[in-house]
Amino acid sequence: MSISADPAKNTQPRRKGPLELRRKQASVEMSDQHLLDTKGPGQFVHTDPWRVLRIQSEFVEGFGALADLGPAVSVFGSARTKPGSPYYEMGVEVGRKLAEAGVAVITGGGPGSMEAANRGTVEGNGVSVGLGIELPFEQGLNQWVDLGINFRYFFARKTMFVKYAQGFIVLPGGLGTLDELFEAMVLVQTRKVTSFPIVLLGVDFWGPMINWIRGTLVAEGMVSEKDLDLIQVVDDPAEAVNRVLAVGITPSLNGEQRPE
Repeated sequence: MSISADPAKNTQPRRKGPLELRRKQASVEMSDQHLLDTKGPGQFVHTDPWRVLRIQSEFVEGFGALADLGPAVSVFGSARTKPGSPYYEMGVEVGRKLAEAGVAVITGGGPGSMEAANRGTVEGNGVSVGLGIELPFEQGLNQWVDLGINFRYFFARKTMFVKYAQGFIVLPGGLGTLDELFEAMVLVQTRKVTSFPIVLLGVDFWGPMINWIRGTLVAEGMVSEKDLDLIQVVDDPAEAVNRVLAVGITPSLNGEQRPE
């Protein structure tokens, strides 16, 4: 019998990952060989399937970095707040008092009020977290961030703000701050998160918005009066911190913290 007549002897058995391949099935390239020898244009990295992998990686990195963070509060505010201004000093005090209470502070990691809260956290010997975002005009993470993560996608970043915080303190800010505020309100209103305190700092700044919600949205039946109970408005940074902490902050075993 010739060698060619015995199909079992025509090709050496091959292993491809967990697979054992024999005969015709063994005539395949090694995975590494295919990966390293394949050359071509890079358009595939701009396709939606590749973006899905990028999005997945942002969630994986965020979950991995923050899972053991412990109790935390997200602090929002304008990137345009100037150092030394009253709003900036409010942010510093909020960060410091949260740190002194043993609570980590999560901000957007940028300048202005975000920098102020991170700075206060460091001065209070706490854990200062910054979740940055890729923007054409942003300056990157501020120098007071101890644990920083940069995101491409807003929705992945915003998930981290909510998943790993047990409440929000919102300083005066612009469109980005309003976006974060109203998303938090919707999540509580629709019970996607429960017992989640949202405290606005600055009565004069936020008062006109509250009046508009009551005088227009409530009056037109667009929201109910009780929806205004989702937020609290104060002037004192210490009171803002006390109101967030009053719900009883307790970290869970799996890293997904929620108030009791």
